[in-house]
Amino acid sequence: MTFTYSRSIHFSDTDAAGVVYFANILKFCHEAYEASLVASGIDLRSFFSGQDIAVPIVHAEVDFFKPMFCGDQITISLTPNLLKPNELEISYRLFNPHHSIAKALTRHVCIDPKTRSRQDLPPLLLHWLNSANP
Repeated sequence: MTFTYSRSIHFSDTDAAGVVYFANILKFCHEAYEASLVASGIDLRSFFSGQDIAVPIVHAEVDFFKPMFCGDQITISLTPNLLKPNELEISYRLFNPHHSIAKALTRHVCIDPKTRSRQDLPPLLLHWLNSANP
């Protein structure tokens, strides 16, 4: 599955030099992740409540190719991949209309929030992993 998400760069996303603050790239990626969950029918309030499962990020990385400025329009394409029955990885590519501007990766594990032990991904996440781009 590949999902695309578009957004504008806001002034609040930038630093004193007028470019996107580096940590905000992961914020943008998480926005795209949340939008992809919603597009596949997952209720975010329930999913992120931590009642039945938690899917924390255990690794993140970002590579930057071009700066982003206030007013830029960007598109984020994300592709999740199952690594193990209880672990997944999401690859992100960030583009403006003319260039690839960054890439990122997050690795997540599925855990039982009470015992903090790993558990297999539930059917709703397996469905998300296999759903087509809306």
